[in-house]
Amino acid sequence: MWQTVSNEDLPAADQCPFWGELVSRELAPLTLNSAYGAVDFRASASVLDLDSVRVAAFNSPPAYLKRTWADIRRADPGTYQLLLVSGTPLWISQRRQDSGLVLGDMLLFDVSYPFEGEVPDRGLNTQVVILQLPREAVPLPYDKVRRLLAQPLSARGGMGAILARFIDSLDAYGPECDPRDLSRLGAMALDLAGACLAQHLGAYDDLPAETRQQALLARVNAFIDHNLGEPGLTPADIAAHHHISLRSLHLLFRQQGETVAASIRRRRLERCHADLTDPRLRQRSIGAVAARWGYLRPAEFSRAFRAAYGMAPREIRQAALRGLPVAGRAAPDDK
Repeated sequence: MWQTVSNEDLPAADQCPFWGELVSRELAPLTLNSAYGAVDFRASASVLDLDSVRVAAFNSPPAYLKRTWADIRRADPGTYQLLLVSGTPLWISQRRQDSGLVLGDMLLFDVSYPFEGEVPDRGLNTQVVILQLPREAVPLPYDKVRRLLAQPLSARGGMGAILARFIDSLDAYGPECDPRDLSRLGAMALDLAGACLAQHLGAYDDLPAETRQQALLARVNAFIDHNLGEPGLTPADIAAHHHISLRSLHLLFRQQGETVAASIRRRRLERCHADLTDPRLRQRSIGAVAARWGYLRPAEFSRAFRAAYGMAPREIRQAALRGLPVAGRAAPDDK
């Protein structure tokens, strides 16, 4: 269930205390202070439950947070908190480790131990999306994971970038998902988080086989998305890039319910559809749109597009520009 809370309607003097209570309830009991507390502390939070995993997005003015042993005795949910930080830098200190200022990357902390953190910049709001992960569900031994507490975790490449993109997508699109899919998304979050932490630890072999398989599938999907504009992209290229056999790649994609080639076609057509229905790109020719996403033969693109959406590219563009409803998803294609 997606829940959104804001303190904007409260008197200024009540906004910061309300926010401190909210953060204590959604994360764990702690103390929150801010220089803005008596003036203007407008903030909002959204929480999405994914079975055992939760996603929490917070947007608030700069603040200082501290959790003590006394707070832990009050309540200990036994979770790791994995933060994706944007807006303005923040720091966290835990178990004699200090992150320094972090922005655009991720941070991990454990609510079962004291910690403190702060956003020292008074210019911008703090924006963080947090994955709340049950500690016993993370498939890595604690004595290894603790090395990563309060340490910057890069979100700019490898599994870190894939996980960060997944966290962002949960925040943006999670509320639109069918409730039946949320549990699967929670399982994916655990797999990707485990793979990301294992990569930073150099402990990939410690992961269960299923987690490694899910992480590989995520890397393959990210590679496909990044290379959709390459006309010559083939399953063989993808398998070679990831140092696996073509048969292993096809077996990996069985769990997605479509072949590798069908997945490439569908994603290319979806990108073309998005461009053709974007009024900001109305001056870009249909041929240029098709070529951008790997279609160099206009006739081939037109046939594939009509088969997927039931309309020619020009027709769907004209309908979108006139504000008429158009098909939003490509028809299944598993040829």
